[in-house]
Amino acid sequence: MEKVSILAITKNGINIGTKLKEIFPGWNLFVPAKFSDGRQINWYDEPTSEKIIQLFKNNNAIICIFSLGAVIRLIAPYLKDKKNDPAVLVIDDKANFVISVLSGHLGGANELTNNIAEKLNATPVVTTAADVNKTIAVDLLGRNLGWRIEDDVNVTKVSAYMVNEEKIGVFQDAGEANWYEKLPSNVKVYKSLEELKNSDSKGYLIISDKKISEGFLKDAVIYRPPTLVIGVGLHWDTSKKTIEDGIKKTLIKFNLSPKSIVKLASIKKPKDVQGLIEIGKKMEIPVEYVDREELAKINAPNPSEKVNSYEGTSSVSEAAAIKVSKGVLVVEKQKFPPDLTIAVARIKP
Repeated sequence: MEKVSILAITKNGINIGTKLKEIFPGWNLFVPAKFSDGRQINWYDEPTSEKIIQLFKNNNAIICIFSLGAVIRLIAPYLKDKKNDPAVLVIDDKANFVISVLSGHLGGANELTNNIAEKLNATPVVTTAADVNKTIAVDLLGRNLGWRIEDDVNVTKVSAYMVNEEKIGVFQDAGEANWYEKLPSNVKVYKSLEELKNSDSKGYLIISDKKISEGFLKDAVIYRPPTLVIGVGLHWDTSKKTIEDGIKKTLIKFNLSPKSIVKLASIKKPKDVQGLIEIGKKMEIPVEYVDREELAKINAPNPSEKVNSYEGTSSVSEAAAIKVSKGVLVVEKQKFPPDLTIAVARIKP
């Protein structure tokens, strides 16, 4: 958890909060000033109803050591959705129970609940269906591997299929394969999208860095693993727009998803190309530069003597994509006049 705060409003709660603070030194403990006794605690003077809202808006997780009902009443008007609300936990005044209240999956409240309960020798209370039924949490699948959900519109529906043990079909052609030790009995893996489409599955989990046909979009959750490296060959003055257009056209032509791009790769020049820096920032994708000597060692499929005369290596886009991905080239260099080439490599799982 990036930023976690504990809110305690009773003497027992203060003791529990202090113990948590000792276990997790990076967390902040907030207590009403009327209990102030000189300890290094964040003592506050405003009403708890105001303080909890401040914490709710400015933390990744808040741990309330008082009544569950009171917490619900205090935060209810400020709830948005599970993608934005912080994790909220409640611990009773004797630390018998640690309760996951809000943002159990995406916010990490369930994991935090189990962690705290173990440290306090308390009973964790987690009520989300996937955890209770010990099945796949559709909204969390692959999160620890860097997978991104293409569109979460079907997450709730497919999650319901999962916990109700309806038939779920899985297809994967990219990313880490060993993401589940043992699949639930209602989940079956298919070797191709055609097999998946012709199955009797009610919902689908698709893990791919390729464009998925619209026929699956109604009942599928599509995961995008971080598998693609875009190699870029360019001049010092190649513009952001030129690079952006080249990447877009390449991805569309070869049916690849931009959400699976993990890096942009290019040759290390005396001065970084401003257009490449700008497109990296816009796409929120890091740029990795490779020395020409390293690129020259790569056996690229389409070497160019002209490129070699300018850059000191016969390949930039293909060689950079291969070198940075440590994988295989899936798109050979595409030329975009006057001065851009794009290639794509896939990281080996």
